[in-house]
Amino acid sequence: MQMKLKITVAAAIAVVAGLASAQDVQVVKIGHVAPMSGAQSHYGKDNTNGAMMAIEDLNAQNIVIGGKKIKFELQAEDDAADPKQGTAVAQKLCDSKVAGVVGHLNSGTTIPASKIYHDCGIPMVTGAATNPNLTKPGYKTTYRIIANDLSLGAGLAFYAADTLKVKTVAMIDDRTAYGQGVAEVFKKIALTKGIKVVDDQFTTDKATDFMSILTAIKAKKPDAVFFGGMDPQAGPMLRQMEQLGMSNVKYFGGDGICTAELAKLADGAKILDNVVCADGGASLAKMPGGEAWKKRYDAKYPGQFQVYSPYTYDATFVLVDAMKRANSTDPKVYITKLADSNFKGVTNTIAFETSGEMKNPAITLSVYKAGKKTALN
Repeated sequence: MQMKLKITVAAAIAVVAGLASAQDVQVVKIGHVAPMSGAQSHYGKDNTNGAMMAIEDLNAQNIVIGGKKIKFELQAEDDAADPKQGTAVAQKLCDSKVAGVVGHLNSGTTIPASKIYHDCGIPMVTGAATNPNLTKPGYKTTYRIIANDLSLGAGLAFYAADTLKVKTVAMIDDRTAYGQGVAEVFKKIALTKGIKVVDDQFTTDKATDFMSILTAIKAKKPDAVFFGGMDPQAGPMLRQMEQLGMSNVKYFGGDGICTAELAKLADGAKILDNVVCADGGASLAKMPGGEAWKKRYDAKYPGQFQVYSPYTYDATFVLVDAMKRANSTDPKVYITKLADSNFKGVTNTIAFETSGEMKNPAITLSVYKAGKKTALN
């Protein structure tokens, strides 16, 4: 009878302990924003995949913060690459009291959203938006773990002048914060390197017909075209350049065109061989954990990899690393630890300047060989 009583008491204690541990699980939401609809949805899907992979890996670690087991959840939102929708979504995440935000993808949505996150005190880490103006306001909530357009535009201009000996270039941008920003940097550096800008045209991030501006550019006989924009425009633009007999013209662009998708969108255009593009980070082969991570990604999300998912993966981990070091998921508490990050991620060791910019960011120039994006450096 005494033995039975002991077993019953022990069982009761176990049940109570189980209830207590269940009650001690705290759900922590992390927001993620990217274009999940529209022409740029392939970027958005890739970015979301990276953040979701990070959430799954973090939950497998059974992390305890502030004495509670933490279950992370991703609140993924669609900004459709539209600044108005981006700010609406940012306010939604503030109202949802997420602990932090990974995103946005486009500079045009990230810059206005960053003020909303600042006003409600939520840290955001982008692994995709590259316009230097993002960090100029000095918000202590804004961080970037990828090189900005100053590095991308300059790297491309130096390569055009010094390696390819380009003498003349025509400029096109899509009038977005990203497209204009990276084009302005390239143009500024190109001029200092003695490259002559023979034409300056612009389009939109919704356009698909570029025949009139390309015809005007063809008449100026440039050695190269620089396009500040994204791959849904770059692909058709390359096809139309080929139709106009511009297959000998070099074609430069930033990370917005530097995707696997570009080869599909160019649809067999031989001028794809003339593309030189820049990513704001190391190539997968040179990332500390890049190739092993990519194998896992491809197994989970076959055929969906584009550019930024390793960075959204790391951005999610950087936020949680700061929470762990602060022993708090409260943004007001852990944000000081975010500023002090020294996190060994898949893409790099991530540490920040006081501005929120990444310390010592890498850039990678790529070309397309046999339709496949291939790193030069």
